[in-house]
Amino acid sequence: MTDVSISTDEQKLDTTAARLNEPKTASWVTCAWEIFRKDIRVELRTRYALGSVALFSVTTVVMMAAALSGAPVKTEVKAALIWVVLLFAALSGLARAFVREEEAGTAQSLRLTAPATAVYAGKLLFNLALVFTVEAITVPLFSVFMPIPGVRYDLFIPILIAGGWGLAAAATFVAAMIAQTTSGKSALFAIVSFPVLMPLLMAAVQGTAGAFSQVATFEARALADIGQLSIYGVVMTTASLLLFEYVWHD
Repeated sequence: MTDVSISTDEQKLDTTAARLNEPKTASWVTCAWEIFRKDIRVELRTRYALGSVALFSVTTVVMMAAALSGAPVKTEVKAALIWVVLLFAALSGLARAFVREEEAGTAQSLRLTAPATAVYAGKLLFNLALVFTVEAITVPLFSVFMPIPGVRYDLFIPILIAGGWGLAAAATFVAAMIAQTTSGKSALFAIVSFPVLMPLLMAAVQGTAGAFSQVATFEARALADIGQLSIYGVVMTTASLLLFEYVWHD
């Protein structure tokens, strides 16, 4: 069964490679888009990442709601809980971005057929889609089981978007670094990701608490946190694009 799956992945990558090598040189945008499309097709067929993140999100939110049933929970605690769920649910799927290519033996074909930065961009697009899917599943579910009255969605939604962008950008780069290790990829991914994502997580929790609080001072602080999250995303994406070629071709 594994051989059939690997063979299918190789065939899909050969098709992608053929498109990337069409007359002259395919544009950078075309390369990134074809890599994104390939990952989407593979995910829709296997549902590996989507299944794992959905299961983790649903199980964790339901268990937290059951454990805290009837107990008063501060909005600051709810803000932390929702980002803990989002973080670990996303990380359970984001680690596969490059590991799947190495396991299927298709990574070398990507190295030969597409610019390194286009590979990063294509993988980043896929991981962004995955992160936003996680948020679309987790946030409504969290709102049902652990209601939060008076949420400032004009603050909360930008926090989710900016936080998701930074999370995907950092995790994509880390996934490329650990993909070529021989063992312990999942553990290494978590160990390396944690210090990189800590500033993002702190700003996201603080901003979300402000969006939940209905206190003017905290809401003003949430606006500043949106700016910090956006800067984190820009810096992480730029740094990853500049450094990715060295990681990818090492």
